[in-house]
Amino acid sequence: MRMGEGAPGCPSATVPVGHIMDSWKQWNLLCSSQLSVEDSEDVDICRVGDSCELLGQFDMLSLSRVGDIIIGGIFPVFNREVSHMSTFESKPQRVTCAGFDLRAFRWAQMMIFAIEEINRDSSLLSNISLGYEILDSCASPTITLRAALTLASRSEGKGWTPPCLPTISALIAESGSSQSLAIATTLGPFQVPIVSYFSTCACLSNRARFPTFFRTIPSDYFQAKALAALVRHFGWEWIGAIHSDNDYGRNGLLAFTEEVEKFGVCIAFVGTVLRTYPEDKILRVVEMIKHSNVEVILAFVPEGDFYPLMKEIVKQNVTGFQWIASEAWITATRPSTPEMYQAFGGALGFVVQKMAIPNLNPFLTAISPYKDPNAAFVKEFWEIIVTYHLQRVKFMNQFGDYVFFDENGDPPASYDIINWQLENGQVPTSVCSNVCPKGTRKAQIKGKPACCFDCIPCADGTITNSTAECTPCLQDYWSNQRKDECVPKKIEFLTYHEPMGIALTIVSILGAFLSLVTVMVFIHYRETPVIKASNSELSCFLLFSLFLCFLCPLTFIGRPTVWTCMLRHTTFGLTFALCISCILGKTIVVVTAFKVTQPSNKVAIKFGPAQQRVIVCCCTLIQIVICVLWLKLNPPFPDKVFKYNKKIVLECNTGSEVAFYAVLGYIGVLAVISLVLAFLARKLPDNFNEAKLITFSMLIFCAVWITFIPAYVSSPGKFTVAVEIFAILSSAFGLLICMFAPKCYIIFMRPEKNTKKQIMRKNANKKDGLNYEDFYNNQVSSS
Repeated sequence: MRMGEGAPGCPSATVPVGHIMDSWKQWNLLCSSQLSVEDSEDVDICRVGDSCELLGQFDMLSLSRVGDIIIGGIFPVFNREVSHMSTFESKPQRVTCAGFDLRAFRWAQMMIFAIEEINRDSSLLSNISLGYEILDSCASPTITLRAALTLASRSEGKGWTPPCLPTISALIAESGSSQSLAIATTLGPFQVPIVSYFSTCACLSNRARFPTFFRTIPSDYFQAKALAALVRHFGWEWIGAIHSDNDYGRNGLLAFTEEVEKFGVCIAFVGTVLRTYPEDKILRVVEMIKHSNVEVILAFVPEGDFYPLMKEIVKQNVTGFQWIASEAWITATRPSTPEMYQAFGGALGFVVQKMAIPNLNPFLTAISPYKDPNAAFVKEFWEIIVTYHLQRVKFMNQFGDYVFFDENGDPPASYDIINWQLENGQVPTSVCSNVCPKGTRKAQIKGKPACCFDCIPCADGTITNSTAECTPCLQDYWSNQRKDECVPKKIEFLTYHEPMGIALTIVSILGAFLSLVTVMVFIHYRETPVIKASNSELSCFLLFSLFLCFLCPLTFIGRPTVWTCMLRHTTFGLTFALCISCILGKTIVVVTAFKVTQPSNKVAIKFGPAQQRVIVCCCTLIQIVICVLWLKLNPPFPDKVFKYNKKIVLECNTGSEVAFYAVLGYIGVLAVISLVLAFLARKLPDNFNEAKLITFSMLIFCAVWITFIPAYVSSPGKFTVAVEIFAILSSAFGLLICMFAPKCYIIFMRPEKNTKKQIMRKNANKKDGLNYEDFYNNQVSSS
């Protein structure tokens, strides 16, 4: 169409730059300034006349009926176009079609029947009648588009009132997806509702491109999903595929492939067929089928394209395959013969649900297709209303089914499943590799499809899941021997009931008992020279601290808790700090007592009981401060160690490594100071000098804790705790034996040496100038 003659032009200083349509009423001319097209104020819209001129006509046979609302229809009544060579020097010849299609003609009659049924039912459209105009498309996208434009612009008679207004409220078209794509793309911008009865391409569900397109047959998207679900249901993972070389076959197989790949299904081969293919192409597909190792084949083809291949398969006696059919041939007549059954018996497929429609058969036998067309214009109001209501329609028909369209214009997807069987049919198995047993996983074979694989055992700590992949167990679990189940890991910690725990507990209690016995011996023999010379007060403090040191390992045995974790480390630090502080005090007492007795030392200060208590308390107080800060800022806590495969080790996490090593370091500093002082005093009188005993005890203490570090780091699991307990008990026994065993030996085994005279006699003849009696008296007075 073009503008009528005598239309107003653009104002001066402007040029025409285009046309726009103003609400179907008129064409407008868009004008722009010649001086500055960028200035929006120079753009003007001037009206052009109220009429349009028809440039050509589409002369095709049609079925029509007058009504208040006209519904257009396009059907491939003839299934092919007789092509003509165009010279572009004259007007193209009239369209000629051939190949009358009874099924397509029946579709057209079904549309007429439905409209008359609606007109007879006053409850649907009260006081409004529906009309129709039906054209032939010859199954050609080009002719379909011409028919659609004719229906959208045709008006009764020669006049155009109002101009350029589509005369149909909706269009029923077309059977082919390619044809429907052409119509929806062209008429969609004009808000003409389009309802297809046989176009299944999933691309037509694109609401952004085709906002007014609807259809009464499910999209291939749903059929592809249904076919994929069917394959998954039977556990087929290795299948072949055949599709027609057109939009139906290509798009359908593509959608099916995308779906089955989600389930791990592999396509072994893809064959292509078409009704116009030469025989050699059909034979190549047959050879492809014969040389494959699949048991299941999908055929996504129309019946007409598939029939040549079916005949060749039967001719060559290619049997033993489970066929999966698309809806286009599963109910076709030609394949449903005894000859075809030997190769295609047992085929599975889906078909759109069908049912008997009352009064349809008499109508089909009585309708005459020779009525004159009588079109009527459609008001703009009904265009908008029809489109609006089609998108929101929802009702129950006489069969009890809900009729509605989803957001894509598709109806609810519903199929009946058909299985070609004679009797006692069995489902075949079609896999490239058997399912991996439990405890193994798939290992892809190089150069093979994903469905062909080997099965290898899962790694320790992993099990197989439903997808035959090895998945790791949770942190608290470990795989069993068969690798098919995660079992809880064994919980490990040092207990009182196991042999190691029993042994350490006995040794700990034995040490504590010996400490108490030694205390009682010192209290009972406190007036004897040996006890007096060894500073009885500090000795009792030392024995008390050793008693606590022997009890300390008991907090390391048993299941770690918040309280035991805080107690075990702080108790260890405090008891050993008290113990080494007492030894340091005893060492200082020996040194100062010796210095006081030297004739040349006039300024040596007597180190009495008060000074001894002060140094023990001060040294212990520093450790107390460290432990309090530790517990306040970042205390120890029970923790799980997962680094071992089959067990979970419960241990006490130190919380703060700095605080832990500060406690150990402080004890080490006290021990080193005591060792140095004792070593310097090693040449003092033997009989009542403890310097050598302190030296030996500190050497043992330091040796134990130095060897403890590598043993602690390298010990696995609960043995780490056992090594720490062993170090505590070893160092405590070393101090107890070195400091108190010689004195107990003199008291019980050599009582004749437990006299002041005997103690002084050994050094009486030394010419060193020392007053040994004063030294002894200073030792006694310090206690």
